[in-house]
Amino acid sequence: MSLRNFILGLAASFGAAWLFGVVVPFVKMRNLAPIALNKELDGAEGFFYPKRGGRVSNGSRVYGENGCYVCHTQLVRPTYAGQDLHRPDMGGLQNDPERGDTRRETNAYDFEGEKFAHIGAARIGPDLSNVGRRYEAAVTLKGEGTVEGEFYAHLYDPRRNPVAGNAVCPSHKFLFDEVEVKGQRPKDALPFGGSETTALVPGPDAKALVSYLMSLKKDQPAPASLNFPFADDKKPAAK
Repeated sequence: MSLRNFILGLAASFGAAWLFGVVVPFVKMRNLAPIALNKELDGAEGFFYPKRGGRVSNGSRVYGENGCYVCHTQLVRPTYAGQDLHRPDMGGLQNDPERGDTRRETNAYDFEGEKFAHIGAARIGPDLSNVGRRYEAAVTLKGEGTVEGEFYAHLYDPRRNPVAGNAVCPSHKFLFDEVEVKGQRPKDALPFGGSETTALVPGPDAKALVSYLMSLKKDQPAPASLNFPFADDKKPAAK
């Protein structure tokens, strides 16, 4: 074999792998088209195209800049790779009072609006795929406070936040500002810290990050074409 043919073959081998392993998936996933629901399998008609509210793009940037992906995943694995779908509230709710069974594995639509998919490097802390819904449930059960307030408390001092439990997450106090209070305290001021004349309030990055975390929910049941582990369970019973 000549050197020329060897180089061409080498370029073709690596080029094909790069083309079909990187370029093609990137092109397909950057413009995801809505998926039509099958009435027989999904029990509904229309399209599956989850929409996320909040500062998704800015919050995703702050999430990445602070290395949250090092300890937290955003990946609900299929059943052949783990038991994520059967862990309480991790991949959705089994008995959501409004939407039924919303458990599902992660799909590309979950990262819509983000420049980078924060799948995560390790699961030292809990998976955050459904953290927005979990915090809502915890606040409802506690009967006081707000979802935003619980997230802010966790970011400032994870050890004093009962919703997160015995968290080992590092403090992100640098995302908060101590401001002088003249008259009424700011609505988003933390219930602790500060002094008689000052209050701790979240800065722009803290607000973006919390808005992003609150958008992480498994709200809409996925169609059977994307929800393989439960596709058979959701088929109508044979008559």
